[in-house]
Amino acid sequence: MNDWLKHLGLAYRAGKIVTGEDNIIYHIREKKVNLVIVATNASNNTKKKYFDKCSFYNIQCIEQGTIQDISHAIGKNNRVAVGVTDAGFAKGLLAKILK
Repeated sequence: MNDWLKHLGLAYRAGKIVTGEDNIIYHIREKKVNLVIVATNASNNTKKKYFDKCSFYNIQCIEQGTIQDISHAIGKNNRVAVGVTDAGFAKGLLAKILK
């Protein structure tokens, strides 16, 4: 498992991750997320929805990992996207992903 996936799992266990389409969109609108990670094998419509919404509200959105990777890291099934609510975890995830 990659370093960033371990960090994602840690953030989930710390309660700093939101999942579920409606929940993530709500948190984006309220500007309560610092980073949104969308799976690379998500549908084009799903990717567009998250990237457009994040762009409008000036929230960073990246495409990383597969649905299986993200789901396994947080211990849930079929998670296409996750939102990181803590700035420290978001910064740490970006550092691990971009290294």
